[in-house]
Amino acid sequence: MDLKLNDKVALVMAASRGLGRASALALAREGVQVCITARDEAILAQTASELRAETGSKVMAVRADAAESADLINAFEQTVQTLGPVDILVNNAGGPPPGKFVEMDDDAWFKAFTLNFMSAVRLCQLVLPDMCERGWGRIINITSIGVKQPLPDLILSNAVRTGLVAMAKTLSAQVAEFGVTVNNICPGYTLTDRIKALAESKARASQRTPEEVIREMEASILMGRMGTPSEFGALVAYLASEQASYITGASLPFDGGSYQGLM
Repeated sequence: MDLKLNDKVALVMAASRGLGRASALALAREGVQVCITARDEAILAQTASELRAETGSKVMAVRADAAESADLINAFEQTVQTLGPVDILVNNAGGPPPGKFVEMDDDAWFKAFTLNFMSAVRLCQLVLPDMCERGWGRIINITSIGVKQPLPDLILSNAVRTGLVAMAKTLSAQVAEFGVTVNNICPGYTLTDRIKALAESKARASQRTPEEVIREMEASILMGRMGTPSEFGALVAYLASEQASYITGASLPFDGGSYQGLM
């Protein structure tokens, strides 16, 4: 299927690895020109080189901390100057630390809010004026299945990411008339390098193999396995496509059927 994305421009946050990288790779494979960001400049540059070699698309890298407003402005401006107006924005940021409510002080709450909520708000503020003027745009927020089913001891993520989903739902209604869609993807367990490292750590602590730990994690997944980064990237590319122009304000689980709620 031709997703009609050739020569579109995307800004993909936190894309040096994991789901951000998978998103950038899938878009680049469709002929999208991509700017990727992350905090580690060396890994970011390596990822950009790998994506260019694998896809043949133009991929640029800009170091940015999603919690820093000045970094977001710089990433946006460099993307526009080098590639052109942003057609596709993929909001992504690392999750806040786990812990119980009594362990979280004001600073922890403000940091989580800045990283996982305000980063998306700030980037939307930057890209939306031009998207609305040109009558086409895609905003895709990578959240968590925790916005559907709160996860134990992830109170910061559960609260802040749910706020982002509410903001996106409201925003989608305000920009629909301009041909701009706003959607959220809610991943559960996905077999990224981070999950593999977590499985290895748990395996060492419990004298098991990483494969045994992963099978335990997969026990709650109806499909009997974790999703893959390439499957996740394919969903991002589809939501960015012309074919998905009638989908907006949605929060789509990417969890192999683990979430059993109706909404």
